[in-house]
Amino acid sequence: MTDALKRLSEEGVAIWLDDLSRKRITSGNLAELIDQQHVVGVTTNPTIFQKAISQGDGYDQQLTDLAAREVTVEEAIRMITTADVRDAADILRPVFDATGGKDGRVSIEVDPRLAHNTRATLAEARQLAWLVDRPNTLIKIPATEAGLPAIAETIGNGISVNVTLIFSLERYRKVMDAYLTGLEKAKERGLDLSKIHSVASFFVSRVDSEVDKRLNAIGTDEAKALRGKAAIANARLAYQAYEEVFSTDRWKALEKAGANKQRPLWASTGVKDPAYPDTMYVTELVAPNTVNTMPEATLEAVEDHGEITGDTVTGTYEQARADLDAIERLGISYDDVVQVLEDEGVDKFEGSWNDLLKSTEAELKRLAPSEG
Repeated sequence: MTDALKRLSEEGVAIWLDDLSRKRITSGNLAELIDQQHVVGVTTNPTIFQKAISQGDGYDQQLTDLAAREVTVEEAIRMITTADVRDAADILRPVFDATGGKDGRVSIEVDPRLAHNTRATLAEARQLAWLVDRPNTLIKIPATEAGLPAIAETIGNGISVNVTLIFSLERYRKVMDAYLTGLEKAKERGLDLSKIHSVASFFVSRVDSEVDKRLNAIGTDEAKALRGKAAIANARLAYQAYEEVFSTDRWKALEKAGANKQRPLWASTGVKDPAYPDTMYVTELVAPNTVNTMPEATLEAVEDHGEITGDTVTGTYEQARADLDAIERLGISYDDVVQVLEDEGVDKFEGSWNDLLKSTEAELKRLAPSEG
């Protein structure tokens, strides 16, 4: 069997796992994935934690202690999630050291209810960085309009950031601008730019889900022929934007001062439509200096039958633009699609956060000491 994951790594794609749970940590599974499947990072989100805490008894001991202390449900969630991130960061520390801080990273998200509040997002980012207290953490901040200044200021404070929920090319350019602004602030403050890292999480599969739904509604042969093309085209054009921004004089001045490029990260890479190959959002987005964060099922699919044929992004920009233009000509508004996806993305994470609050509250009640 060809080692597709090894080949992917050799092409400059960092393989990160889009999942975390205490069981994954304590069973040795995470260490095994790092050792055997070229995993060099972990991403989390409210949905992942909600699923982890509501399944099994891995959190019972900590929840029992938290219940005895009568902490608030919000504090309990932060204690539980930061404990997992801290432990995962420690497991990944050798990767972090070996790659000079580029990989070996674990991401943790600010409370998604703060997505439209700049000051609260910034405060929470600082708090999370302090609470986890590991150099290989990335604080996840959504790329909402309110998130952009928070991203710049967080970077300016020397805190590494994973910018999440990016759907549009225009917003992605603003994200890169916020990163460069943050680096300029950090430089003014005398911080070591070489210690600051960032990834920009550009979402993939959800774009096809939304566009395909609209193409199906049109129903013509022309519309059907464009199914499954929007997400990859969008991501490839994002990589073109990345190449442009990180070759400007503005960037070169920061690079000279020791700054690191903000890598594009392909997120939401699990294929949702069974009509498509289950490795599509990995094999079609191979490019140097990128990250692909995969759910375990996608990781296993790539390992089993993924065909890595080298860079599949550079040089595809003309076709990618043609695909998006063809979709637009059918009356499907790109601007509307990406706005719907951003709104839905924030709502989904907020919904998961609220579910996490409810399930954690129920667990705290279940494990609360009986009176007397």
